[in-house]
Amino acid sequence: MDDKGVEDAAILLMTLGAEEAAEVFKHLAPKEVQKLGETIARLKIVPRERLSAVLGRFGAEAVESQVLVADTDEYVKSVLRKALGDDKANLLIDRILQGNDVTGIEGLKWMDPQTVAELLRNEHPQIVAAILVHLESDHAGSILKCFSERQRNEVLIRIATLDGIQPIALRDLNDVMGTVLAGGERTRKATLGGVKPAAEIINLLGNAYETSVLDFVRESDADLAQKLMDNMFGFDDLIKLDDKGFQAVLKEVQSESLVLALKGAAPELRDKVLKNMSSRAAETLKEDLDGRGPVRVADVEAEQKEILKIVRRLVDEGQIVLASGGGDDFL
Repeated sequence: MDDKGVEDAAILLMTLGAEEAAEVFKHLAPKEVQKLGETIARLKIVPRERLSAVLGRFGAEAVESQVLVADTDEYVKSVLRKALGDDKANLLIDRILQGNDVTGIEGLKWMDPQTVAELLRNEHPQIVAAILVHLESDHAGSILKCFSERQRNEVLIRIATLDGIQPIALRDLNDVMGTVLAGGERTRKATLGGVKPAAEIINLLGNAYETSVLDFVRESDADLAQKLMDNMFGFDDLIKLDDKGFQAVLKEVQSESLVLALKGAAPELRDKVLKNMSSRAAETLKEDLDGRGPVRVADVEAEQKEILKIVRRLVDEGQIVLASGGGDDFL
């Protein structure tokens, strides 16, 4: 949802009243609640025309919408089992509905990183890893920053080598958190952890932490360190930046460097670059790209790495904030 959509949702919630808005918030994710809360706090005055437009749009969509299935979870299970059989369907069901039963960990998503870190500080790194893979990557990264260097590295290497969580591990998490976790003996292994989520978390730690973690992993497993690096934020991932973050990066990049870097980029990324430039600058860049002949792959990769260094610096300086890879946006 873009900024206008968030503002429209905030305006609608404000018209409902506190009790009704609270009921809506109960069905939202922590990040959604935070974003809407911040937007509501910022909206002091709403023009009458804007209010009327929001209410009119909501009314029209409400009239057109209707509940098709009372229990969507059960409907998905029923359809998949009939189509694929129990064994194949259950594998998909675990992925589609994954996380519904880890209610104990769900509470951590609402807590600030420092508080979560204090709760987990004295736990075994394997337990901490099993808990953090249930959280958004940016939240997990912020929590790890509160740990000592050694503990942070120990946890990340376990996340990277984690290939799933067995039911008994979920019960261990239940003991750690002191809450009841749903799911019993028939609960299948959840497909959490692995190189990609570990790489996403490392991406969000910043340069200083990143170097320490990769050096630590490389000492014990060079292949794993390389896999982590291969899965970390790459040049084509720039397309996941929102427009504001993208423009902040472009301000720091020289035209010649950008032309070379884009020679090896996906068409979608080129389009996003042009979209975030002035019409005159975009036209000049198009001409430079079309007029530039073949270039060495090594030169393209070198310029791409330099631009990624700029991204890292802007992240460290707080000018852009990398978020989880689980959503549509990276910022």
